[in-house]
Amino acid sequence: MFSAHPLARKAILAAPTLGSRHSVRGYAMANTKGAEIQARIDAKRQAALLGGGTARIAAQHQKGKLTARERIELLVDPGTFREYDAFVEHQCTDFSMSDQKITGDGVVTGVGKINGRPTYVFSQDFTSFGGSLSKTFAAKVCKIMDRAMQVGAPVVGLNDSGGARIQEGVDSLAGYAEIFQRNVLASGVVPQISLIMGPCAGGAVYSPALTDFTFMVRGTSYLFVTGPDVVKAVTNETVTQEELGGAGPHTKKSGVAHDAFDNDVVALARTRELLSYLPQSNREPAALRYTADPVDRADAALDTLVPTDSHKAYDIKDVVGRIVDDARFFEIMPDYARNIVIGFARMGGRSVGIVGNQPLVSSGVLDIDASVKAARFVRFCDAFNIPLVTFVDVPGFLPGTQQEHNGIIREGAKLLYAYAEATVPKIAITTRKAYGGAQCVMSSKQLRGDVNLAWPTAELAVMGAKGAVEILWRRDPEGRAKAEEEYNRLFANPLPAAQRGYLDDIITPSTTRQRIIEELEILQHKQLKNPAKKHDNMPL
Repeated sequence: MFSAHPLARKAILAAPTLGSRHSVRGYAMANTKGAEIQARIDAKRQAALLGGGTARIAAQHQKGKLTARERIELLVDPGTFREYDAFVEHQCTDFSMSDQKITGDGVVTGVGKINGRPTYVFSQDFTSFGGSLSKTFAAKVCKIMDRAMQVGAPVVGLNDSGGARIQEGVDSLAGYAEIFQRNVLASGVVPQISLIMGPCAGGAVYSPALTDFTFMVRGTSYLFVTGPDVVKAVTNETVTQEELGGAGPHTKKSGVAHDAFDNDVVALARTRELLSYLPQSNREPAALRYTADPVDRADAALDTLVPTDSHKAYDIKDVVGRIVDDARFFEIMPDYARNIVIGFARMGGRSVGIVGNQPLVSSGVLDIDASVKAARFVRFCDAFNIPLVTFVDVPGFLPGTQQEHNGIIREGAKLLYAYAEATVPKIAITTRKAYGGAQCVMSSKQLRGDVNLAWPTAELAVMGAKGAVEILWRRDPEGRAKAEEEYNRLFANPLPAAQRGYLDDIITPSTTRQRIIEELEILQHKQLKNPAKKHDNMPL
C-alpha cells in the first residue's frame, strides 16, 4: 500500500487520526492562531489603504488633489495594480518617531498595466508624514526601479511630497541619492516619467529633473530648490510659490517641465496617452498601433499651404497634422521655446518623433532654448528606437550679444551633436528656408540623414538673397537689385542641393505622407552603430 521509506511509513501510521481528541484540539488551536494572524494582517492592510487617515484624505480633496491611491487607480488599467511593500514602516526611533508609524510609510509602490503593458509606479502619499522621504520610503521606490530595469518596463513617479523627513537626518539624504543613482542608470534603458502633483522641493526636485518627461498640475504643484521663505531671507526678494516654482514658470521660462494640465485627472490621462507612443524599453522597437488612415492618403492643401514669399509665416503644426496618422500629434513642451515644435505622432501606425521649425514664432530661428529643447528630444528618440521626422524651415541661428554671451555656440552644438550621433532612421523634409549653419544642424545629409527630401518651395543656401547681396555687392549698391534677382534664380530653389546629392528627391507636398511611410518601412531594418566608447563628451 505504501511506497514510502519504512521510517516514514511508521511515522504516518503513528500520527493521530482526524477524529482523535488530540487532533481536534490541535486544529482548533491552529485555526485560532491563524485567524488572529489574519486579523492582524487585515488590520494592517486596511491601515495602509487609509494612509494618514480620513481627516487628511479629506484635506487632500479640499485642495483639489486626489490621494496617492486614487491617482494610481486612474493611471493604470482597471484591476491590474499589484502593490509591493504595503506593510513597510519606518525604523526611525529619534524624536519619538517610534510612536509615530503609518503603514506604507508615505509612498505606494507596485506594478500595473497601462494600455495593456506593464508599468511600474510609485505614488507619494501627502497624507502620510506629508509624503516626506525616509530610508524605508526610498527603499520601496528603489525596489520597483530595479525591477523595471530588469524586466524592461517604464517607471512613472507621482510626486506629492514635503521633501526629506528631517527626523531621519542623513538617512533621508542617502535615500534621495539612492533614487538619483537609479534615475541615472535607468536613463536610456526604460522610459521615466515624473508627474508633479503637489509640492516638490529641495533635493527632491533632482529626481524629476533626471527623468525623461516632467508634467505638472496647474495651481497645486510646485518645483523649487529653495522656497519663498529662504529666497526672502537670502535675497530679500518677495515671491509666491506659484511665481517661484509653479507650472507657469517651469513650462514657459525655465523649461524644467514639459507640460502642465488643469487637474490630476487630465494629467494622468495624458500620461497614459504619452506611454502609448513609447516602447517598453530600449530593447524594443518603436510602438505600433493599427490605424485606418490610408498610407497613400494625399492632401492637396499641402501643395499651397507654404507661402512662396519666405517672409510670410505659416503654422508648421498644420503641416504635421495633415501628414501624420489621424491628425494626432502629442506635442511636448508646447509653451517653451515655441520657435521649434517637438512631439510624437504615428506614421502608418509606427511611432515617430517629430521636430519642426515654427515659422509663426521668430520665423523659426534657432536660439539657445530651441536648440536645447530639440536636442534632448532627439536623444530620447534615439535612445528608444523611435524614428525621427524633421520638418525644416530655418533662417539660421538668432544673432545678438545676449545669445552669444549666453553660449549659443555651445548650446547650438547640442542639437548638432544629437542629430549627428543618432542612429535611428532619420527623414528630413525641407519645406522652405534652410540657411547657414542651421541647415547643417537640422538633420542634414552630412549628419547621416537617411532620407532628405524637399518641397519645390525649399531654399538651401548660406543665407537669404538680401543678406548675401548686401555682403557681395556692398561696394556696388546700384547693382544689388539685379544681383538679388540672379541670386534668387540660382539658389532660391532646391535644385542646386539636389544636383549635388544633398537632397534625395524633390517631391510634391501632397505626397509627403506616402513617401515618409514608404521610407520608414524600408528603414525599419536599418543597422548603424557608433564607434565603441565609454561614453560621449557632448557639449553640456
